Amino acid sequence: MRLNRNNDANWGTKAGYDPAFLAFDTSGPYISVALYCDRVVAENHVEMARGQAENLIPLAENVLTRSGGTWADLDYIAVGVGPGNFTGIRISVSAARGLSLGLGIPVIGVSTFETLLDWDGPISRPALIVSVEAPRGAAYVQHFRYGKPQSAPRMIDPSAPPPDLELPMNMQVVGYKAEEIARSFHAEWEEEVPERNMAARIGRMAEAKVFHNLWDGQQPKPLYVKAPDAAPSREKPPVLLP
Repeated sequence: MRLNRNNDANWGTKAGYDPAFLAFDTSGPYISVALYCDRVVAENHVEMARGQAENLIPLAENVLTRSGGTWADLDYIAVGVGPGNFTGIRISVSAARGLSLGLGIPVIGVSTFETLLDWDGPISRPALIVSVEAPRGAAYVQHFRYGKPQSAPRMIDPSAPPPDLELPMNMQVVGYKAEEIARSFHAEWEEEVPERNMAARIGRMAEAKVFHNLWDGQQPKPLYVKAPDAAPSREKPPVLLP
């Protein structure tokens, strides 16, 4: 990072320079923003079902100001790509790609599934099913092996998971209704649901992707597990360029 953190208490005292990630997410009825640089330097979470497009950048600037940094100090943009609200995901992904282009720095997409990987060892588990809350009590699930997705995400009924979801050895389930899903397979489980620190999780996992070679260098795209509801949103989503 270009900012001299050794002269600024906000940035800690670790020797050398760690890359700075501005992370944000609007996949739910909120705006979550965090500056992550080896740790969470500053963050902001505002409950907001509408008006995310107008308020995302001002909230990001507020986080940077409170941390003693500027846009020029950033090394990466990290953005939540869902699954989640159709319009909200497009707002944050569009903003991330625009900032990446304007600042000349890479942008890394992080799925909600990836935010539930082990905080301290995201590449440690060989047979992991990650579960995220879906509408009407359903769950979105995806298979990970050592931090890398092994299948496309899909929607299931947690009370009756499909038999082909079972993994051959050392299966673990983490996330939404993990115990219920794991019960069918006699697997280990860990119940966890992302809360107000969503952007901090995104920044942490973006860092892990860089250092563990889990990032493919591609532009982030919204991750939709099912088609959006038939009733269209009154807020027109931004257009994503190819």
